[in-house]
Amino acid sequence: MGIIGLARVGKTTVFNAVTRGHVATGGYGPTEAHIGAVKLPDDRLERLSAHFKPKRTTPAELRFLDFPGGFGRSEVEGPFIQALGRTDALIHVVRAFANEAVPHPLGNVDPLRDIETMNMELAFADLALLERRLERLEPVVRSARGEERDAGEREIALLQRLRHDLEAGTPLRAQALTGDEERAIFHYRFLTARPLLVLLNLGEESLAEADKLEEMVRAGLGPRMSLAFLCAELEMELGELTEEEAAQFRSELGLPEGRQQLLRLCREFLGLITFFTVNPEEARAWLVPQGTTAVQGAGKVHSDMERGFIRAEVLSWEEMLRHGSMAEARKHGALRLEGKNYIVHDGDIMHILFSV
Repeated sequence: MGIIGLARVGKTTVFNAVTRGHVATGGYGPTEAHIGAVKLPDDRLERLSAHFKPKRTTPAELRFLDFPGGFGRSEVEGPFIQALGRTDALIHVVRAFANEAVPHPLGNVDPLRDIETMNMELAFADLALLERRLERLEPVVRSARGEERDAGEREIALLQRLRHDLEAGTPLRAQALTGDEERAIFHYRFLTARPLLVLLNLGEESLAEADKLEEMVRAGLGPRMSLAFLCAELEMELGELTEEEAAQFRSELGLPEGRQQLLRLCREFLGLITFFTVNPEEARAWLVPQGTTAVQGAGKVHSDMERGFIRAEVLSWEEMLRHGSMAEARKHGALRLEGKNYIVHDGDIMHILFSV
């Protein structure tokens, strides 16, 4: 997930809070991005590991990229935009805290204005990409013949339609596209096609107004957009404490589990589920998109498993703990044999049989 936002909104503070990082805030160049991986806490994996006692336990991970500076039209070219395009989703950090020592670059704190400003900047980046593609494509299509010309003309018509709707203020994520059209433009990696999570960065003084702010902002969200809030400064400070100390601090002040809630939301927002593999060497959680088939899940574990897939032995993590082992689950009929088209469910344990 790529973390973006205007200048002085606390993007790197959010990055540090989520990843438990220690990146200096406010002082790096316009082409440098910070990358951090977060191991997702999962009570199911912990219980499986406690029962089977494998040599190692490997949680699933989400990666976060903190992009530099304030997003603006001067930065819509080059590696910055290319790196953004390789993300699966964007987190737009919106400033909702007051701090006279860090003045807002637009003069005052206004979350709705900042959201609209960012939407425009992302649209400008996509329009620039569309224009470049059309400029290169049109002369090629004019000189082509037969099926190549027909395919080129269809692509031009699609890009022109996207440009028209984008200029009218409709991001690609909200445009009516068929499955074939989505696949046709996937390689362009348009920014407004990315799911967008708006993250209100609150100050401690505005935590009490979180519900009011959330209601105000949520009304303006479109398709494939979601909303969360975080007091990033506080979460970053709590990250320096032990889990027990942080829990006690939260309890005394009545603070929500901001970081954990955000991580859960990111997983749901990306449309990801978790399946597990368990053996004496390792208990591991794997993140895959909803709708993943058994053979695709096998490929997540290892390409050889996908290539030589025979079948998968499947049961839920609860059944595994209930019966205590694969052998006992098989004896009691809880173990299912599934083919390559089986749709993996959240919480499945899969034992993959393959031959290469």
